[in-house]
Amino acid sequence: MKLLLATRNTKKLVELRRVLAESAPHVELLGLDDVPTYPEAPETGLTFEENALLKAREAAAITGLPSVGDDSGLAVDALNGMPGVFSARWSGLPSGTPDRDGANLRLVLAQVGDVPDEHLGAAFVCAAAIVWPDGREAVHRGEMRGRLIRTPRGDGGFGYDPIFVADGHELTTAELPPAEKDAISHRGKAFRALAATL
Repeated sequence: MKLLLATRNTKKLVELRRVLAESAPHVELLGLDDVPTYPEAPETGLTFEENALLKAREAAAITGLPSVGDDSGLAVDALNGMPGVFSARWSGLPSGTPDRDGANLRLVLAQVGDVPDEHLGAAFVCAAAIVWPDGREAVHRGEMRGRLIRTPRGDGGFGYDPIFVADGHELTTAELPPAEKDAISHRGKAFRALAATL
């Protein structure tokens, strides 16, 4: 079975391929670079689930392949769940801007600068949607609770990983080995649930 992962984020694609390869080894995983190029629809949804479905529906309609879309981000308790669906563009910089991840991370740290450490709870959230060409759809949500730290640590992962420590851990998600991160991550949970439906 061929399955399209509708993302151009190369770091996310590597992570999703790793998770699905373990959970659904019978599936041939394709990325957007493996199919005819098409303009991606903007993420206009107000929830992770809406954005994941937008991506998956568009990919399935254009390619005729069962397609997976995901949307994920950081929800900070002291920021009322923000940056949430705006996590990738929180700093206002356009896609492709050098060090956009770093700018987003620094902005979140500045916004919680006066928040006491005991109130730095947060969660990584992922919604993974699969859409089949015949119109069937399924959406799975995964969360990883934890807390923010004030000084980035580690060079693995991407995005906000260097300032997030998952509950029960001392290392940031940027310091965890990939397999250990996949076992607890929001994307790992969402995509393992999705793989069970394949």
